[in-house]
Amino acid sequence: MSRRSGILEFAVLGLLRESPMHGYELRKRLNTSLGVFRAFSYGTLYPCLKTLVANGWLIEETGNTTEDALAAPLAGRRAKIVYRLTAEGKEHFEQLLSQTGPDAYEDETFAARFAFFGQTSRDVRMRVLEGRRSRLEERLEKMSASLARTRERLDDYTLELQRHGMESVEREVRWLNELIESERAGRDLKGPATGEPASRDTTSGASGDLPRPGGDPRPDSPDDTAT
Repeated sequence: MSRRSGILEFAVLGLLRESPMHGYELRKRLNTSLGVFRAFSYGTLYPCLKTLVANGWLIEETGNTTEDALAAPLAGRRAKIVYRLTAEGKEHFEQLLSQTGPDAYEDETFAARFAFFGQTSRDVRMRVLEGRRSRLEERLEKMSASLARTRERLDDYTLELQRHGMESVEREVRWLNELIESERAGRDLKGPATGEPASRDTTSGASGDLPRPGGDPRPDSPDDTAT
């Protein structure tokens, strides 16, 4: 299994742990709410869902309400297939949440893991955050050494790009330092006063938006009617 496929399965299981969803809703959440993937396609999502069903981690249901089941035939359309997490799927997801190896520190993997920190224990959150910080500090050291070696051979625009990359890494390290300090102090990130899930809620179990370079995610096509 590729790393990207593993991230996708993890994210799908995490979203379905919150509530059952059909394919369109899952794709929308993956593209816009989690911010983990860009230009997500049904051609990638549905093979993943079939694999999870075959593994016994998901089950397929026709419609999530009686109204849905009755409306589809009347409208001449197929009823939507809703995917629901099984007990085995929940157990598997919890096992994935507990993993803190080097893969959890990589760029896309860390974004997916952070999106589900609300469902992750504090000690695991700490290990992932500290591992990510260590990985970025190593990256920053290599970038600085490379820049020192090649500075005289680079034009001003390439130098500016190198500095921009280093500043981005430095900003994330500062952000991680703040998060680690909060975790050590036993402070959770709080949700809004209305009780709606926060974008980085660590207490309610809801995943939320993650900042991602490159601007806002691409919107779903309004005429996308895949199940």
